[in-house]
Amino acid sequence: MSGTVVELPAGTHTVVLGAGDTNGIMRGKRVPASHWPTVCENGMALSIATLAIDMTCDVWDTPYVNFGNGYPDMHMFPVGPAYAVPWEEGVAFCFGRFEGMDHQPVPIDPRNALIRVLKRAEDMGYEVQIGAELEFYLLDPETLQPRDSGIQVYGLARAAELEHVLGPIRRHINEVGIPIEQSNPEYAAGQVEVNIRYSEALAAADRVVAFRSLVKELAVSQNYTATFMSKPFAAESGNGFHTHHSLWQGGKNVFSDGGKLSQLGIQYLAGMQSRMAEMSLVSATTPNAYRRRQPYTFCPINTAWSVDNRTVGLRVIEGKDSAVRVEKRDGSADCNPYYLMACEIAAGLDGIEQGMTPTAHTPGNAYESEDAQPIPTDLATAVELAKGSEFMTGILGEDGLGILLGQAERELEFFANQVTPVEMERYLTNM
Repeated sequence: MSGTVVELPAGTHTVVLGAGDTNGIMRGKRVPASHWPTVCENGMALSIATLAIDMTCDVWDTPYVNFGNGYPDMHMFPVGPAYAVPWEEGVAFCFGRFEGMDHQPVPIDPRNALIRVLKRAEDMGYEVQIGAELEFYLLDPETLQPRDSGIQVYGLARAAELEHVLGPIRRHINEVGIPIEQSNPEYAAGQVEVNIRYSEALAAADRVVAFRSLVKELAVSQNYTATFMSKPFAAESGNGFHTHHSLWQGGKNVFSDGGKLSQLGIQYLAGMQSRMAEMSLVSATTPNAYRRRQPYTFCPINTAWSVDNRTVGLRVIEGKDSAVRVEKRDGSADCNPYYLMACEIAAGLDGIEQGMTPTAHTPGNAYESEDAQPIPTDLATAVELAKGSEFMTGILGEDGLGILLGQAERELEFFANQVTPVEMERYLTNM
């Protein structure tokens, strides 16, 4: 809260304070420890344009923030606690939140979209728990190519080769308050996956934003470039962001009925299934992200669901009561976790409130299903679905959705105006 001083670890001389922007990229400032009490009390000023820029920091006029109103300030306050950064002596890291100059929530702040949805869940008597799985590539900073070769998914020999960088990622990120469960090589050279332990949904989303930023820092310290770009290599596996949902009451997972998915969990799944195509813009925000959505890639192309089946969009995982959950598998590793989780949870709560029933489960290969509803495999289709979506407007707000749509349309225009190297190779001398 404003005015509450967050205690710093002993020996801190600099505090890194940051929060997520429209793309879930951490933005903020470094603050001398001597100035920290003032920041805690009064906030740290940034332009609201921070929440209306694309991934390259290009800014454009929007109804909420523009040249007409001078791109005014907002403030960032620490959420706390502050953690010593193991790889930078005397530096502490603290997650932040945005607040308007009027001390009110900023309408275009993606974090507030999730807060609103979680208040609805709380009013219904539920605590939402979410676990996150994120894939990313570790690349040579000079060539921007993997240093290893060949696919060695789960390979312990490959894991040992990467331990000099993955070991610090697991250990040090744990030490800054993000509980890491495990890591492993994934389905391409240079690709790895790290799982963050499930937690209350707002904390889970905050941790994803912080995790991606801290992984990049740690990779640089080990002479790597880390990228969460959805599909950096056309012929290789894409980077996914899988979310694992469960609802809890009184310390118990109400998705579990004797280790199987409960009726409540089935209704929640049905709600997510019903909105999965419509909310595609928040699960994949760039033209590149839709390159992941291809058959036989372990990335879903439809809304099929099943139990422990990695070809579907919604995978039910059963077992111990605490472990029963619904995994949604279409998210790209570079999407905004606040918008993604807010839309997923809101859809699930709709399913409970309306007593929804999902389609029949898919027991086999969902890529061959003739019944499952397809999800968009291109950004233009996702944009059109989002434009007509009262559901998404209700979750993101008119201004928040407008900024996301504006960015997507700008990306589409940018790509449409490019002449690619492939075109030059095929057509320049042959036509």
